[in-house]
Amino acid sequence: QGQLVESGGGLVQPGGSLRLSCAASGSLFSSYAMGWFRQAPGKEREFVASITWSAGITNYADSVKGRFTISRDRAKNTVYLQMNSLKPKDTAVYYCNRAQAGWREYAYWGQGTQVTVSS
Repeated sequence: QGQLVESGGGLVQPGGSLRLSCAASGSLFSSYAMGWFRQAPGKEREFVASITWSAGITNYADSVKGRFTISRDRAKNTVYLQMNSLKPKDTAVYYCNRAQAGWREYAYWGQGTQVTVSS
């Protein structure tokens, strides 16, 4: 069992930036990789980015590639998502969790952090 605490969301203008943080604990920290996911109102949750704890190997959804950067601090058991050049389409609740096959069936998700991109 583990715990996830997301933070850093807020309201930002198109083209602006935000940095999200995710503190992981327990079995979540021992996972091979952690990732960011997001869900807009009335839409399915989607994968955003992932990173392996050990080697820092990253993966990004095409929709955010070149704009978002995922990173991690092993000493703090924390993963980050630097979001630049934000678009209204990026508006969603952002969640962190283990990044592995079957994530769409996860029973546990944190509260997430709201990101709103609007003029």
